[in-house]
Amino acid sequence: MPVRRERRSPENPERLYILTGDDSERAPLDLVTLIVANGDPSPTAQPEQSAVLRLSRTPLSVAELSAYMALPVSVVTVVLTELLAADLVQARAPVVRSALPDRSLLEAVMHGLQKL
Repeated sequence: MPVRRERRSPENPERLYILTGDDSERAPLDLVTLIVANGDPSPTAQPEQSAVLRLSRTPLSVAELSAYMALPVSVVTVVLTELLAADLVQARAPVVRSALPDRSLLEAVMHGLQKL
């Protein structure tokens, strides 16, 4: 009797190929791009698409989705490309913090410390 492998297991390359298909065009997503779902998964959605939509009700990065789903980033990118094309998710750039704090904030802190 052959050993039955887990469907989403990384050791199951057949399942990953079914998800990704041929080398198709992918959305320009990087590891820190935030993904937010626009709605709930449909009953006919693939399990991986449903998982992405459930997980991304709050913003999650592509890397976080990959880790939570135990799938390679390349596979998650293909699933996200399909969801973006169907307008089921939004991709947002990560929030970039400024390199230096605002000068007025630093001056206010300095004056407050001097008054102590």
